[in-house]
Amino acid sequence: MLDKTDDSSVAADTWLAQFEEVLAEPDEALLRQLFHPDSYWRDVLALSWNIQTLNGRDAILKALPPLARSMAPTSFAVAPGRAAPRKVMRAGTNAIEAIFDFETNVGRGCGVIRLIPDEDDGNRLKAWTLLTELGELKGFEEQLGVNRPRGNAYSRDFRGPNWLDLRKASAEYADRDPTVLVIGGGQSGLSIAARLKQLNVDTLIVDREKRIGDNWRKRYHALTLHNQVQVNHLPYLHFPPNWPTYIPKDKLANWFETYVEAMELNFWTETEFEGGSFDEKEGRWTVTLRRADGTKRVMHPRHVVLATGVSGIPNVPEISGLKDFSGKVLHSGGYDDGESWKGKRAIVIGTGNSGHDIAQDLHSSGADVTLFQRSSTLVVSIEPSAQLVYTPYNEGTLEDNDLIAVSMPLKLARKSHAITAEKSRALDQELLDGLERAGFKLDFGEDNTGWQFKYLTRGGGYYFNVGCSDMIIKGDIALKQFSDLDTFTPDGAKMKAGEIIKADLVVLATGYRPQEELVRKLFGAAVEKRVGTIWGFGEEQELRNMYTRTGQPGLWLIAGGLAQCRIGSKHLALQIKAIEEGLLPR
Repeated sequence: MLDKTDDSSVAADTWLAQFEEVLAEPDEALLRQLFHPDSYWRDVLALSWNIQTLNGRDAILKALPPLARSMAPTSFAVAPGRAAPRKVMRAGTNAIEAIFDFETNVGRGCGVIRLIPDEDDGNRLKAWTLLTELGELKGFEEQLGVNRPRGNAYSRDFRGPNWLDLRKASAEYADRDPTVLVIGGGQSGLSIAARLKQLNVDTLIVDREKRIGDNWRKRYHALTLHNQVQVNHLPYLHFPPNWPTYIPKDKLANWFETYVEAMELNFWTETEFEGGSFDEKEGRWTVTLRRADGTKRVMHPRHVVLATGVSGIPNVPEISGLKDFSGKVLHSGGYDDGESWKGKRAIVIGTGNSGHDIAQDLHSSGADVTLFQRSSTLVVSIEPSAQLVYTPYNEGTLEDNDLIAVSMPLKLARKSHAITAEKSRALDQELLDGLERAGFKLDFGEDNTGWQFKYLTRGGGYYFNVGCSDMIIKGDIALKQFSDLDTFTPDGAKMKAGEIIKADLVVLATGYRPQEELVRKLFGAAVEKRVGTIWGFGEEQELRNMYTRTGQPGLWLIAGGLAQCRIGSKHLALQIKAIEEGLLPR
């Protein structure tokens, strides 16, 4: 077996060769010697057709041989042209990390192996983490590069339809239904539609907004992305190299329009998805779309992808007396600009990113602002603390960094983020101390895992400080605890101690309802029950019902930030294509 060595390439080559040999003729004893007792295997469609993680050598040894017999993985080799095998630290552990390629009987894949010494076995290097990810289906490769559509320059029909004519006809769907209907034209919808386009799967995006990108364009005036440009590329088409580090909302919205045109995506604006039902026998949906002119179109796609974000229905809590308030009440999703509130008094309820940003925007516009905190909130400075989780994206290729991100099993990712959160907390200690003195209630995420796991488990509950925390500390923005509120009156908020906080505007930065409620609204209670819980982590240590098959045939969900959608859309598209080609049961 493999001895400990300083040569990372030799170690990786040797392990992969032994792994392929053992899979070809399974021998549990030999396979056991390849894996560390504390090992993890994450398979993303390559061998199991699922997105799943197994913890521990015994669990891996039980699952791997039958899957290997079924999918016949072979040709394991360090991937040429990608990051070379190297020594790294992941989740506080030193390891040799290598990216590799392989094939199965249906596709080609890539993966990541991390090797660490087994102290109980003479410090032999063994697999600590293993990722196997399906990259493409044999015979159904993406239409990119050498596989791009070619046509024939010498056989053009000069009197027939040209490219523009064909594009218009494709997008009209006058005489056909799409194979896939995508509901929502934000980063989720664009990412999955672009992936399916390259796999030659007929796909239509529908969005109720008037203009492509309006889901960003219509957000509050000062909004920019809170993570950096190099993390946020859409599939296939990177942002230009002269773009700012933090992308303004309108710039991103305009890019969405450019992306739809460049990637030749079929997109219907001002189209409301009114609901649908699934015919189990036919394997098709019957859905109703309402167009801008009030006409309705019934379609029968085989797949519907819900790409409306982590949630789509504003959460408007019952607050005592708020219905009696004589001023303006807005949900944060309807807030645009603070200029019209200059010299006015505003209350913002909620201390996530939206609440803080809206409070800061109102204050900067000349409003008198009071921020109400409903529950403890994680606060992290936008730089450098919030960006620490994205440090790998500051070097290397996007393709490699995405693969490395996918390769971390949940347990180790949580450990890694806890380490990063501790560094962030130390960097931000002065800011955090000031907030506590101002009466702000802080937390640092479940098990101190930081902001990203707050997002992955509950979709919010944190703030990237771009100045509002400093305003709270200085007293420029007043802070109150929601638990101290008695009731609203026509003039404003009455506190339990008797104080009246007068207001002309109340903004509810109270988040959104769970996505299950949107499923029920669009498809009915029976479908909601089949699908079950959406988002957060389930028993398989993966985001529940996200980027994968759900309990409802033909219904898929995709959500998240731009990076998540870029990565997850690849996995989702491959499953839909595999079903359409008969490789994966419906």
